[in-house]
Amino acid sequence: MPFFRRICATDGEIFWGVFSESGLEDIKGRIVRGEYLGIYEEKKILFEDFATEYLEYSKANKARSSYRRDTTSFKVHIIPYFKGHYLAKITAKMIQDYKTQRAQQANVATVNRELCALKNCLRKAVEWGYLKENPASEIRLFKERPKPPRYLEKEEIAALLDQCPLHIYPIVVTALNTGMRRSELFHLEWSDIDFKKRMITVRNKDGWHTKNHESRVIPMNDFVYEVLEKHPRHINSNYVFYNHDGNRFDNITHGLDGAAKRAGIDHICLHTLRHTFASHLVMSGVDLPTVQKLMGRKDIEITMRYARLSPDHLKAAVERIDWHKSGTNAQGQQKRHQDHQALSAPNY
Repeated sequence: MPFFRRICATDGEIFWGVFSESGLEDIKGRIVRGEYLGIYEEKKILFEDFATEYLEYSKANKARSSYRRDTTSFKVHIIPYFKGHYLAKITAKMIQDYKTQRAQQANVATVNRELCALKNCLRKAVEWGYLKENPASEIRLFKERPKPPRYLEKEEIAALLDQCPLHIYPIVVTALNTGMRRSELFHLEWSDIDFKKRMITVRNKDGWHTKNHESRVIPMNDFVYEVLEKHPRHINSNYVFYNHDGNRFDNITHGLDGAAKRAGIDHICLHTLRHTFASHLVMSGVDLPTVQKLMGRKDIEITMRYARLSPDHLKAAVERIDWHKSGTNAQGQQKRHQDHQALSAPNY
């Protein structure tokens, strides 16, 4: 939503400007820091102390998995490297040196995740008035070659389901037929399922939120509908997938690994089942924006990784503009063919 604001320039001229919410927040931050008055003074705080403060923010505002990644990146690598330096003394050169060193120790995907975590941390330092500028703003990430998502073939799906223990079978079926994330599955409650409309609603709850903080609705096909309708409820729990105490499941790695091994499938996880759902949708001709919506993704670039799985679908799309088959073009081609025959006929 745009905002109109009265701005006084340094020469005293007054004019009106339009700002976005993010732009308005940036201006507020500059006012708090005293930048417009020329009295800006960076706060003295050690990097490790600010990083600890940032991790508290990450814990309160990010998904659990994102917070865990931040914690690992900072406590294992970033904090030890920058420890002892004042936050305001961190330079772009120091960050570039960190990038170079870590590239010799880990793959580019890992280094990029750490750099993103550091960039976000320093961005908050600017927003909170600890820094005037983000020294990591111009640091470029390594180029990554995206790996094709791993998915199960139909024969592997059948073999896996045959080998699933009873207590994880409904979870695996739901994952394969809805594409829900691990945390979404384990926080699914009976109140989220509408059996009359055959819909599952993935929504935020007290103490937990979806990855992008947005709700979405996923239709149930016959398979998942029948499995969930027959799935028994726990007398003391509203969770759909629960252990013997009625508490929600938090991990089925052991059971899933065992089922995969018995089915002759290499190590998989619940995220593999999510990829399987998306991959088979695309191979069945479902368009990518629809897949993106069902998966609950904000960025279609990630969904585009599945595009390579739909050559027949792409071929059918291109054939819709095959001018060779159009009526008007056929008439023109027939005339050219007749002219060509006339020119090439022997002249006795």
